[in-house]
Amino acid sequence: MPDTESPVDLVCLGRAGVDFYADQVGARLEDVSTLSKYIGGSSTNIACCSARMGLSTALITRVGNEPMGQFIREQLQREGVDTRNVLTDPERLSALVVLGIKDRDTFPLIFYREDCADMAIAVDDLDQQLISSAKALLITGTHFSSQGVYRTSVAALKMARKAGVKTVIDIDYRPVLWGLTSKGDGETRFIASDKVSAHLQGILPEFDLIVGTEEEIHIAGGSTDTLAALRTIRAISTGVIVLKRGPYGASVFDGDIPDALDLGVTVQGVRVEVLNVLGAGDAFISGFLRGWLHGEGFQQALIYANACGALVVSRHGCTPAMPSREELDYFLAHSDTIKRPDLDAQLNYLHRVTTRAGQWSSLMIHAFDHRQQLEVMADEAGVAHEKIAELKNLLLQATVQVAEQQNLTGQAGLLCDGVYGQDALNAATGRGLWIARPVEMPKSRPLLFEHGSSIGTLIHTWPREHVIKCLFFYSVNDEPGLRARQEQRMRELYDAVCASGHELLLEIIPPADDQLDVGDSVCRSVERVYDLGVRPDWWKVPCMQRRWVEQLARLVDTRAPHCRGIVVLGLDAPIDTLGEGFKAFAGIDRVKGFAVGRSIFGQPSRHWFNGELDDAELVSQVAANYRQVVAHWLARGD
Repeated sequence: MPDTESPVDLVCLGRAGVDFYADQVGARLEDVSTLSKYIGGSSTNIACCSARMGLSTALITRVGNEPMGQFIREQLQREGVDTRNVLTDPERLSALVVLGIKDRDTFPLIFYREDCADMAIAVDDLDQQLISSAKALLITGTHFSSQGVYRTSVAALKMARKAGVKTVIDIDYRPVLWGLTSKGDGETRFIASDKVSAHLQGILPEFDLIVGTEEEIHIAGGSTDTLAALRTIRAISTGVIVLKRGPYGASVFDGDIPDALDLGVTVQGVRVEVLNVLGAGDAFISGFLRGWLHGEGFQQALIYANACGALVVSRHGCTPAMPSREELDYFLAHSDTIKRPDLDAQLNYLHRVTTRAGQWSSLMIHAFDHRQQLEVMADEAGVAHEKIAELKNLLLQATVQVAEQQNLTGQAGLLCDGVYGQDALNAATGRGLWIARPVEMPKSRPLLFEHGSSIGTLIHTWPREHVIKCLFFYSVNDEPGLRARQEQRMRELYDAVCASGHELLLEIIPPADDQLDVGDSVCRSVERVYDLGVRPDWWKVPCMQRRWVEQLARLVDTRAPHCRGIVVLGLDAPIDTLGEGFKAFAGIDRVKGFAVGRSIFGQPSRHWFNGELDDAELVSQVAANYRQVVAHWLARGD
């Protein structure tokens, strides 16, 4: 999270809502059956994309006092946007938008913004210190469309200009939001209106940078002749004008308007396959601001801007489609060969890993995703398998107890299944714990997924914060047919998690008949997985000799530097033995922690099933074991 007392590069004032995007591309909005939920609104999109561009960014808006409002706030914080001036409106709901993708040119869209929270931002809400300390203030045109937000936007402009802060307007013309269409017609992008043109012309002189599409320049300039509209704007404003020209790129006009659009500072657009143009303009201005605020000149700013817009039009959604600085730079370096950004493996990998939320510098994971082992314990004790679900809830209690007592905030985690542990998973989700859950059928080789499901079907309903964990009993020395089936499963799994947005933890355990040293086998397997094009977010590996740990870390650093990290498994070893094994991992940054299960819960659970421990005693003993493993990890020699 950003420092909420420090200056920022960019402050955005305007719309913040929730977008519900149709998953079915090509369907009428009437026929859409499922939708994906994202944050949205021009100002929100720009704030998030600008943060991804490396600018420190803040947003001024209001959200409702309800789950959608909290979602907006939390997602902004995950994106690194300063939310000190994102206020909660006690009376109004957050804005919602429902959008469809019928074809390249048709995007049915309905705004649900009747008296919404972001249109109630008031003058008294403005943080003058935040605005005055910024490099630039950006306001979108919608927040001049009604008297209340007009007053607020003008007040913010006065604060900025008094402090010498650059002022930017994204015209963001939506006729429906100016009351020019029926309420259900959010798709229409242009309706001429002398009243709107006059209204905009009353505030354009206050801006140093004016950005708009040709239709938006038309409404601002009061003419559908683009050059005439530009000249009208120039007559009232000395600001830099940026004209977005779709597939023709963009042009900048700083000074007199020339006789042809191409005589401005012009950069041709990047040609890509278009899926969805919505949000592309917001990405464009964020790319432009990266160059403009860093003093890189109009030409470079337009190069960034066009590329940002090109990447977004190839993707689903607005804010989630926005590129990061690293992926943008990669795209610019390879744009001649990347004709379909949505299909380029490296670009999609960079988008996936550079836009992940959260950091885990250290992890202490209690792994109780076991099913077969607990079924055996229950059978030996003569109790029903339903008792396993009760046990999992108690194991969660022990995990949370230790996390709270030892202040493991941001470090504690758990591995739990949905077969017996669904209640425990439900209770753990949303509490800031690292959570992973398995997809494999226990002990299957070649791998089978739980319930006989396809992997995409299996994880479709799982919360996004759940890391997908899969155990492979795998070796590069496996019989070729077996290895081929295993590797096909790996690719299926990786494709599914990339599509779903989950993270992936791949657990590699050499099979019992493997002839290689454990460390050698694991390192060869990891290298082979990378050769397959599979790049997990996490690795889970057994204890091994120090030289193999070092080789594994170098391999991950070289092949997948964005990997979240490696965690060490226990394999039911005695806790003191684990402590000795942990020492081989000391001082290696790539190794983030442990994921240990039966060493912690095994014996107490067996006694509990046999009726030798009550619930409180079980929780106490499991917690004591967990604390002991944590102590060994912390004492491993770092």
